[in-house]
Amino acid sequence: QVQLVESGGGLVQAGGSLRLSCAASGRTGNHYKMGWFRQAPGKERDTVSAISWNGGITYYADSVKGRFTISRDNAKNTVYLEMNSLKPEDTAVYYCAATLVFSTRVDRYEYWGQGTQVTVSS
Repeated sequence: QVQLVESGGGLVQAGGSLRLSCAASGRTGNHYKMGWFRQAPGKERDTVSAISWNGGITYYADSVKGRFTISRDNAKNTVYLEMNSLKPEDTAVYYCAATLVFSTRVDRYEYWGQGTQVTVSS
């Protein structure tokens, strides 16, 4: 199993930046592919971004393209989500998750963190 812990969320003004981190522990040697997801109150959980094991493949939702950047440091078992030009509609709980097969689908991820709140004020 893999345990995931997110950090870096908080309150920021529109136009600001945040950097989320997701630290993995446990069976990290299985070359998990990682994703970032978000869920706003009353809405479904959506895929924000995903990254392959070596970082060669990345995916971004249209709503975050050009503003968010996903990256990973396998030596530190950590995945990052750099979020710039934040908008109020980015407000949500952000989750990281792990899967053995690269996917952009929420239901294909097996292991999830507890989430970190991101609030963007206007």
